Amino acid sequence: MGFRLPGIRRASSSKSSEVPKGYLAVYVGEKMKRFVIPISYLNQPSFQELLNQAEEEFGFDHPMGGLTIPCAEYVFLNVTSSFNGC
Repeated sequence: MGFRLPGIRRASSSKSSEVPKGYLAVYVGEKMKRFVIPISYLNQPSFQELLNQAEEEFGFDHPMGGLTIPCAEYVFLNVTSSFNGC
């Protein structure tokens, strides 16, 4: 249960390696929850700030092999929830 934010897809366990064209997989929070987000989010200044934090913490060596965002899951959801028009 819960709510669904437009544009964000929670990865299913059966097809966790598949990312649709135009989307990007990111790992967020302590439990490294995987989200599949539209690449249009990369243009948003607040998302770019999250990317800057990821660069400062991990450089270009992300522990999950994909893009890891070093913030709490609720922060990520709050930031991305404002991108509904993307």
